[in-house]
Amino acid sequence: MNTLKTVTPKPDWLRVKAPQIQRVGNVKDILRDLNLNTVCEEASCPNIGECFNVGTATFLIMGPACTRACPYCDIDFDKAPKALDTTEPLRLAQAVKRLNLNHVVITSVNRDDLPDGGASQFVACIEATRQLSPHTTIEVLIPDLCGNWGALEIILQAQPEVLNHNTETVPRLYRKVRPQGEYGRSLELLKKTRELSPKTYTKSGIMVGLGETDTEVKQVMEDLRGVDCDIITIGQYLQPSSHHLLVKEFVTPTQFNSWSEYGKKLGFLQVVSSPLTRSSYHAEEVRKLMELYPRL
Repeated sequence: MNTLKTVTPKPDWLRVKAPQIQRVGNVKDILRDLNLNTVCEEASCPNIGECFNVGTATFLIMGPACTRACPYCDIDFDKAPKALDTTEPLRLAQAVKRLNLNHVVITSVNRDDLPDGGASQFVACIEATRQLSPHTTIEVLIPDLCGNWGALEIILQAQPEVLNHNTETVPRLYRKVRPQGEYGRSLELLKKTRELSPKTYTKSGIMVGLGETDTEVKQVMEDLRGVDCDIITIGQYLQPSSHHLLVKEFVTPTQFNSWSEYGKKLGFLQVVSSPLTRSSYHAEEVRKLMELYPRL
């Protein structure tokens, strides 16, 4: 008989304030009207209420199903997902305009079934958004593209202001947490981005609470600075359901503050480190960073 894992109770510092239902409902209405997916909903993000309440969302394209089945992630798995929807870029751009976003994050499921990993769909979304909302800055949170750097170059030629790719965890835990990923490949993607598009800000994020050590987290931070990554996010892993990886530890806010200070010493332009931090949490603040550290 199969037994389910227990979901570990959360400490007080992970309590999330209840959102204003009316504002959340308005954003959801627009998303449903345009038949769009968000990672906020598909990945059960704890900040969904806060983000929807201020009228922001991270759009999930080419989904909702993913061709990888990472045991930490709440997005559905499908080894043979549907064909790309050619109307999706325009619908996404219409949502950005209707939500009046200053900054938009566009992410995707892994599409290992596609020769370019979905790069062309990212480009179409960027171009459609620029056409309808030319003043909106664009951040793309992309998969590793299976190491297809030609596909990466295609995305970068569309000139997103920020390219984000998460390393997710420390190298020792990759086989357990991200079995189809490669730590070195993720670092190489960020390094290639800097080489191919020096004006683009690079960003990466990791989850903690999966059994990593303080030393290992600091090593990842050092590795990211080694490839000239500009922004890092560090947040607590939360078990989406009893079928997912167990939380090994709820990291204290004091430890997150320590990593934040270490990141600043390493030279990151921005460090977002807290229990509820996610890779797209407060992403719009990058506009301030772009004013302070312009890439000419």
